[in-house]
Amino acid sequence: MSNPSASPCPRYCIGYALSPKKEKTFITSSLITHSKQQGVDLTRIDPTKPLTQQGPFDCIVHKLYNPDWAHQLHQLSLHHPNVVVIDPPGAIERLHNRVSMLEVVTQLRSETFWVPNQRVVYDPETLKGADAIRELGLRLPVIAKQVSADGGAGSHEMCLVLSHSGLSKLETPIVVQEFVNHGGVVFKVYVVGDHVKCVKRRSLPDVPEEKLNDNTTEGLLSFSQISNSARNEEEEEDWCSGSAAEKAETPPFELVVELAKGLREAMGLRLFNFDLIRDGRDGNGRYLVIDINYFPGYAKMPSYESVLVDFFRHVVDERSNKTSGLEEEHQEVRGGGSL
Repeated sequence: MSNPSASPCPRYCIGYALSPKKEKTFITSSLITHSKQQGVDLTRIDPTKPLTQQGPFDCIVHKLYNPDWAHQLHQLSLHHPNVVVIDPPGAIERLHNRVSMLEVVTQLRSETFWVPNQRVVYDPETLKGADAIRELGLRLPVIAKQVSADGGAGSHEMCLVLSHSGLSKLETPIVVQEFVNHGGVVFKVYVVGDHVKCVKRRSLPDVPEEKLNDNTTEGLLSFSQISNSARNEEEEEDWCSGSAAEKAETPPFELVVELAKGLREAMGLRLFNFDLIRDGRDGNGRYLVIDINYFPGYAKMPSYESVLVDFFRHVVDERSNKTSGLEEEHQEVRGGGSL
């Protein structure tokens, strides 16, 4: 029999403000169903209307980047401090730049996790000449990436540079990052608050020495070209048969959790993932962080529905408990002062 005196589990309203593409991949029917079963209502926020005219919300998750939206969130935090905002726009902005996003890793001063050697180039003349790579302090092959990583047009376009002639074809500004052979496997680490999940994914195949400075090639391959050419590579065949994935040694989980915690605290973010590769040149198991993304494709993470819903409930409960504690503290102060 049910206990009539037991208080019902509170329902929480989680507002989400996402681009149409992000909403389609994140707000799935399975997430909506699981949320309702756990007392969480997911409500779409219309970014074209004032935020103060919508809700009320217990928590807001978002992935919109424009000054008006950031201003609305700031005003909401001022007038409704009990609403949890995940995450602060100012903290997210750090991940919009491929230079600043990896600086946080070096600041942690880990002996196990590093970042690839990279340079940001603004002057196209810097990329010309046979000594360009040496003068940049890098070595071939390199990955060329856009400086901006805000999800806008072109921000995900990358290419693999195999020769000096390929380097001279790049358009600036550009981030030039040393490519490190890593067995064709990348470890994607998803972070949702305190929850950390590491999964294996197929990556670019290793580049053999004989492919460097090969005059018979363009010296510059887009990632789509690399994917197509990899179909006949042994690495691709191994992956399809499962051997490449099985051979790839997953980073020690406790170290991954430690890194995730360090990044979470240093960046002030709770929803992100980072890409790890194992340096094929280092027999001691050195790992490199090559990218950090805010609010990634969580639907690709196993059991993402339960992980996200548990997280939503936790952050709202945590805020409620803090608020209750402050109210009790204020009451005690007021009571003690009247005596």
